[in-house]
Amino acid sequence: MGAEEDLERFEAEIELALYEEYRAVLPMFRFAVETDRRFYLANEVNVSPADSGGTTYFNVTLRDAWVWDMYRPARFVPSVNVVTFKDVNVEALPEDVNGLGGVNI
Repeated sequence: MGAEEDLERFEAEIELALYEEYRAVLPMFRFAVETDRRFYLANEVNVSPADSGGTTYFNVTLRDAWVWDMYRPARFVPSVNVVTFKDVNVEALPEDVNGLGGVNI
């Protein structure tokens, strides 16, 4: 097996572990937030549109968050501030049938 296959296998294993972590932590959060660069889970979300010389951008503030990033060793963060000129998608996560919050998948 060559170095390229080793790297692909390693990245696939990390991605699978990240997905399993995502499934485990999902019930702890109220919102899913997607920006052009990252995917987050958070319990508080504030999106504020702003204007700079006719160009609209968004200030996104997250509190009590988890970041989908396979290269980040600490994915739980107390707060995140994002400034983006692109779309921001915020989705309220439904509560599960057990009343623990989050989503069953």
